[in-house]
Amino acid sequence: MSYYLDLLSFGPDGWGDELAQGALVTIALAVLTLPFGLMLGLLVALGQRSANRLARNAAIAFTTVFRGLPELLTLFIVYYGGQLLLQKLASVVGYGAQVQVNSFLAGFVALGLVLAAFSSEVWVGALNAIPNGQREAARALGLSARLSFRLVVLPQLVRVALPGLGNNWLVLLKDTSLVSTIALADLMRQTNIAVGSTKEPLFFYLVACLVYLFFSMLSGGALGWLEARTSRGQARRPA
Repeated sequence: MSYYLDLLSFGPDGWGDELAQGALVTIALAVLTLPFGLMLGLLVALGQRSANRLARNAAIAFTTVFRGLPELLTLFIVYYGGQLLLQKLASVVGYGAQVQVNSFLAGFVALGLVLAAFSSEVWVGALNAIPNGQREAARALGLSARLSFRLVVLPQLVRVALPGLGNNWLVLLKDTSLVSTIALADLMRQTNIAVGSTKEPLFFYLVACLVYLFFSMLSGGALGWLEARTSRGQARRPA
């Protein structure tokens, strides 16, 4: 037992500090990606419901592509494709040095696009669940379309969409492990390095499992609190 505790110790002889840093990178990537993906997903959902045919078709194409592609493939396209695109643009302006895409930024963009595609379906379902009478009542009170959405529709939208968006968050949290393939020092990559150095795969992968489960349990508690808070004042239907 002391041998395994030494493996998790902090300092030059243990892997505790590396795993802790990897966990921080993992949670930072997920937390920063969440608002980007959700806001983009809401815009895509509004595009799907738009009367403008071009906006509607573009939104449908976006969700079809990024829901259909494997997340790992999307990550590779953003990372390597973005690097190639930036290199081409740099050569056009006369910059001949090698352009390197930041792994964290590539993961942020790729996972944000995937989250936007999946969350847009949740937003669409929530928008469809809000009665048109709510919008009509807001217009009757003289509210502009923007104020009607912000003051009347959006609070109800968040309440209805929250369970589905919570599932999207948990999937995003797990998908962050994919960024280890593009050399970002997240929890999964640090775990793989520890396994390669110590030849203790079962132990370190079990530690990684416990860390991800810990994040998921914290997320479940936070989501439960948010659902209870957003549902205050709502009449409960009898069972």
